[in-house]
Parts: sequence; C-alpha cells; structure tokens
Amino acid sequence: MDVGGTSVRAGVVDRYGTVLDTARAPTPAGEAALEEAVAAVVGALLARHRVSAVGLAVAGFVTADHRSVMFAPHLAWRNAPVADRVADRLGLPVVLEHDTNAALHAEYRFGAARGARVAVLVAIGTGIGGALLLDGTLFRGAHGVAPELGHLCLVPGGRPCSCGKYGCWERYCSGTALSATAVELLARHPGRSTVLAREAAGDSRAVTGRKVAAAARDGDPLAKLAMAELASWLGKGLSLVADIYDPEIVVIGGGVSESAPLFLDDARDHYKSTITGAGYRPLARIRTAQLGDDAGLVGAATLAAELD
Repeated sequence: MDVGGTSVRAGVVDRYGTVLDTARAPTPAGEAALEEAVAAVVGALLARHRVSAVGLAVAGFVTADHRSVMFAPHLAWRNAPVADRVADRLGLPVVLEHDTNAALHAEYRFGAARGARVAVLVAIGTGIGGALLLDGTLFRGAHGVAPELGHLCLVPGGRPCSCGKYGCWERYCSGTALSATAVELLARHPGRSTVLAREAAGDSRAVTGRKVAAAARDGDPLAKLAMAELASWLGKGLSLVADIYDPEIVVIGGGVSESAPLFLDDARDHYKSTITGAGYRPLARIRTAQLGDDAGLVGAATLAAELD
C-alpha cells in the first residue's frame, strides 16, 4: 500500500514485482478513519486475490522496527503502532516503511537501480523525499528518519519552509517550488507569459507545478525559464548529495519526474559543474525511475513478502 496525504492506494504484487490489481480510496482525517480506509481498500483486493502479507509505504517517519509511525506531516498518525493495529484488522502480517525507502527498494530489485552498490533516490513531488541504499541495504540512520534530503539548506535565509527552516532544497526544487518560481517570475516579467499570467490573474495559487510544466512543453518562455531554474537547483542539490554519499546512481522519482525531458539534461550539466572536484572524479549516473507511481507499492509489497 502507498498511504499518502491525498489517497490510500493498494496493489496486489507478485514475486516478480508486477502489479496485478489495484484499489484506492481518499485519505480521511483521524487515525481510526485512516486505518478503516486502509482495511477497506485491502479488503476489496482480498476478495479477488490470495494475499500473504501487507506492506504500507507511508509518507512519514517510521520506527526502526517497522511497526510504528512516529510522525507523518500529511497523515493523522503520531507515535502510532500502525502495523499492529492494521494487522489486527486484517488478520495478516503487516510491515511499515517510509515511502521513499520503499520506492528505492523497488527500483533496486526491479528498476533503474538494479545491481547498484550505492544508490540514492530523490523523489520530487510536493516536496523532496530521499532514500539511500548501501550494498542492498536501506540506510535509515540511528532512529529511522534518514536521509531527509529535502530539508538540506541550499539558500541560507531563503524561502520559508513548512519544516520551520529557510532555504530548504525542496523550496527550490519540487512541484510546489516550480509554482513559486513561476509566480515570482511573473511579478518580474509580466509580459513573458500570457498563459500563466491568465492563470494567475484571479489567484496565484492557480499556477500549479503541473500547469507550469504543461506551459513549458508548449514552449511558453516564462515557464521554460522556471523549468531552467528548477534544473539548476536540482543539479546543485545533487552535487551536494554526491559530495556526501558518492553514489553509483541517482534515481529521480516522484510526480515531477514525469516532466524530466524538460529539465534533466540541464540538471546533469549543473551537477557536473558544481560537484567538488569537477572534472577529476567519477560521476553518478542520473536516471529517472522505471516503476513510476507503482514504485512505493512494489517496494512495500517486496518488504512484506519477507515476512511470509
């Protein structure tokens, strides 16, 4: 299962990483309602398939034993023993994992990071999620919350972040950041984009990251400039990540990766030029995720299969 702030999505996954069937429901507020929704979505699939275990990929901090959610910014769980409570409802073994960790595990087993010794996944969506895999083992830190790449400070005193800091990477490189950049550019260059200016006329919140990407694909000059800024910040952030972890491969996932043809080549160039020792060291391969939106489902299911 992939349990996010908008929807609860479940998939039946076989041993080869193939998603055979899916079901989803809106994410409700409140712990009990959320667990009821999880059980209901799984129940719909249990009626059609024989299932041996359940994995939950959660957008939040998961304890090292994979039993509890410590904190999830867009979900109701706070220090909640989710695995045990859901297992009691379903009568099946349940394991929890951070959603980005689950996605990287899937890409390592079946996708872009297959066979890599040191791999990083950067999931670019509303914010940035990060995961690190060392010799086939996910690195979670001492308390299960590492690596929180989206909140590395790239711009001291920069844009405010919901985490309480300023200048975090995800405030310059995410779907939300793409929208903020476009609005800032519209204020400075009001005549550069009739399409986005029309969207922003009533409410600047109408200028979403998806709309900016669509405008860029259609050749809108201001949207292309916003996309170029995102590419710059992605490359700079990746150079910092590479300085710390020296990965063999970096996998770019998340919803924004669907627009990778608009920014990834430029991001690679910025990465190459800003990494420490540029021109004198091996560089990580930078690839888009192969499993797309299913990566979290597949990774959670693969981890759950280890319980069986």
